[in-house]
Amino acid sequence: MDQLLGFAPILLMFVAMWFILIRPAKKRQQETQNMQGSLQRGDKVITIGGLHGEIDSIEDTAVTLKISDNVRVKFDRQAIGRVVNGDQSK
Repeated sequence: MDQLLGFAPILLMFVAMWFILIRPAKKRQQETQNMQGSLQRGDKVITIGGLHGEIDSIEDTAVTLKISDNVRVKFDRQAIGRVVNGDQSK
């Protein structure tokens, strides 16, 4: 019984780490994957590098962003950081 009580603080720390660090990180990762999977042509996005553009075309693993008239740049889907679509406050 004393050995079981000795493992209780370690077990408690593991559970606390799960709820404080691991669980929220997995949730954020899932939300990002859902956002990147639901991209559509015409969405205004910001890449993880800070480039603002509008999605011109979508392929399996890449998107082409229109960043200016006659200027298109191809990015990996994973490089899309967020979709803004008129709401710059997010």
